[in-house]
Amino acid sequence: MAAGEGTLESPLIEPGAIEARPYQTELVEKARDAHTLVSLPTGLGKTAVSLRVTAHRLADRPDGKAMLLAPTKPLVEQHAAFYREALTIPDEQIVVFTGETAPEDRGALFSDARIIVGTPQVIENDLLGNRIDLEPVVHLTFDECHRASGDYPYAYVAERYHESAADPLVTGMSASPGDDEEAIEQVMANLGLERVAVKTESDPDVAEYTHETDVEWARVELPEAVIEIRDLLQEVLADRLGTLRELGVTGKTDPEISQGDLHEIRKKLQRRIDDGDSAGYEGMSVHAEIMKVKRAVELVETQSVDALRRYFERQRNAARSSGASKASQRFVSDPQIKRAMSKAESFEDLHPKFRRVRILLAETLGVRDGDRVIVFTESRDTAEALTEFLSAHFSVRRFVGQGDKEGSSGMTQTEQTEVLEAFRAGEFEVLVSTSVAEEGLDVPEVDLVCFFEPVPNAIRSIQRKGRTGRQARGRVVVLLAEDTRDEAYFWISRRREDEMAAELEGLREAAPELEAEFDDEQAGLETFAGEDGPTDTSEEREADTGDGQAGIADFGAAETNEDGATEAPPGEVSADDSGVVAEAGGEDHVEIVIDQRELDASIARDLSKREGVQTRLETLEVGDYVLSDRVAVERKTIEDFLSTLLDGDRGLFDQIGDLTRHYGRPVLVIEGEGDLYGERNVHPNAIRGALASLAVDFGISVLFTPDEAGTAALLETIARREQESRDREVSVHGTSAAKTLAEQQEYVVASIADIGPITARSLLEALGSVEAVLTADEATLQSVEGVGEVTASRIREVVGSEYGS
Repeated sequence: MAAGEGTLESPLIEPGAIEARPYQTELVEKARDAHTLVSLPTGLGKTAVSLRVTAHRLADRPDGKAMLLAPTKPLVEQHAAFYREALTIPDEQIVVFTGETAPEDRGALFSDARIIVGTPQVIENDLLGNRIDLEPVVHLTFDECHRASGDYPYAYVAERYHESAADPLVTGMSASPGDDEEAIEQVMANLGLERVAVKTESDPDVAEYTHETDVEWARVELPEAVIEIRDLLQEVLADRLGTLRELGVTGKTDPEISQGDLHEIRKKLQRRIDDGDSAGYEGMSVHAEIMKVKRAVELVETQSVDALRRYFERQRNAARSSGASKASQRFVSDPQIKRAMSKAESFEDLHPKFRRVRILLAETLGVRDGDRVIVFTESRDTAEALTEFLSAHFSVRRFVGQGDKEGSSGMTQTEQTEVLEAFRAGEFEVLVSTSVAEEGLDVPEVDLVCFFEPVPNAIRSIQRKGRTGRQARGRVVVLLAEDTRDEAYFWISRRREDEMAAELEGLREAAPELEAEFDDEQAGLETFAGEDGPTDTSEEREADTGDGQAGIADFGAAETNEDGATEAPPGEVSADDSGVVAEAGGEDHVEIVIDQRELDASIARDLSKREGVQTRLETLEVGDYVLSDRVAVERKTIEDFLSTLLDGDRGLFDQIGDLTRHYGRPVLVIEGEGDLYGERNVHPNAIRGALASLAVDFGISVLFTPDEAGTAALLETIARREQESRDREVSVHGTSAAKTLAEQQEYVVASIADIGPITARSLLEALGSVEAVLTADEATLQSVEGVGEVTASRIREVVGSEYGS
């Protein structure tokens, strides 16, 4: 606490819980009267500012609620704990909404709560599923608001909030809201913000609460053996770039080619594919291999040879799996790659960065008598290796995220919480962390922040540096491997941080003009959805979907008997009251049930914002969308549909079979603007045969839409016809049919080494049983059509190897 400052006294705030800092009070006064972007350096109390605004709003509005959204579960738990400690509101009225909170419980929890602290994904799902209503929410805070771009849920939640809330107020918080003014303006637009409130460490009223942070760049030299591995990989890069040059998509063969150049090459290849040029597919495969090699170079240069060995092992496993890409197979079979793998396997030394980290820790914790250090790294593999290496000399714990697409072990939310609590309590000295600890987590003041590699993103660099220098003079050390991409990242990082500092200062100076601009843009929040939103009437939307959809107007005709009652056509499944999840036919809306797994598409968001449409999320056993008691829809993109034919996978037809057994009027939507007969190298007769089978053998309607917006419009049209014109209920029927014995046998064999259903059927037909397949030797396996040496070897390896070996 600064000398002469006391604690805050305010309604709903516990006496003595919050320090009365003048710069925070200034920000609170700005944020409580307008939708405001609050930017304040990490560790200087952004959350306290938001809490004070929330307390002010709730004190004046006893029936209101407040909501705070944060990107991660640990951050949500941390904020909730702070709110419970600092506010006089009963703890049970401050609730947490994360993926661990059961969906069926969240509606009741929301109704009884005064404050909801949650992740944006969960709140988005609850809005899509109509579990919560934002009408009573009088303050909504977006923590780490710089994430409000692209498809991140912040923008969707903000849009729904401005549309629904009776008395809305939004606060966006970030230490680093964007790399440039354009990015900051986009964040403001996406969240509906009107005001800018910026404080920097150079402000006199902030400076007394901060201390100078030294940033040191520690250079290390790569050993000759590591350079040899790198050079072998770069030879492969130059060769593959030469292939792309021969295709005419680049003139560059320098292995130091930038990611931007590679992105441009990919766009050129995609245009070739779109134009029907088969060379585009060849080039795209080579491009994929280049990306794998570039990743390998990055690991050996900036991380460790151990991380590279783990990467090589994952690539070998990928190349040996069924359906492996040609890029993966070429990568592991290239002679130069094999030589690099061999040298990596025989390398017994450490990357020099490891020893430099150990020296820095000895200086900080020993010579300088420090207490805590954080070491940040971009790689989870490196985090694990560093933790093991440093544990021989220091008390070390790792802190990583929960999931990893490359197979590295993660941490559960409980484990993350336990590690942070132990670090705060001083139970260990060194926290080795990936990016998960960057944003907002209440990591204690530390004596040293060590970057294992430069961070080219200014936002992330600023977040990390914010961990030191808040209570005493801090130190930041960035390790840099000479003559590697670390050098480029060094200059990029320095330039972007300088630019961001200048932009924030410029943003503050330009605040009056910007605020005037956003006042004009926000004049009518009822049109917050913008030009692309669903502003047309339902009648117009229904009329628009008629183009090209011959037969839609006659959907379900001739279904009433002479008494006027609805009558199911022959073979139709009748309504099952036990499966009714919602009754439609209300005067003000129709309901569409959406499978949880469809949330990657924008369709659910689109539908949820349409007037007179209510969406409900379920985990559907059959179909992707349920529109009535007899209509369910399976949605496939053109690419998905064609992949089904190319891969010989019966998955689509199994899904359609289940759909037709449970719904009388099943629909398959094929989505995309590409040419169904020219998009992939599939013979037109194969496509026609599949469509004929769907229509004749399964009796399913196949409809086409140009994109996700078109699919949403079609779903609404069908739902309105079913529920409003036909007065039908929305019902989810049963579960998918149980697999036959043969299907179960195929499933077991197909899972061995990921060989797939086609090979599984060939093996079972040739050998007669699952047992015979499992006990067959390699020669017997290879005698089966379609089973080669690699597949036979892989099957025997999986079946015959000791567990865990």
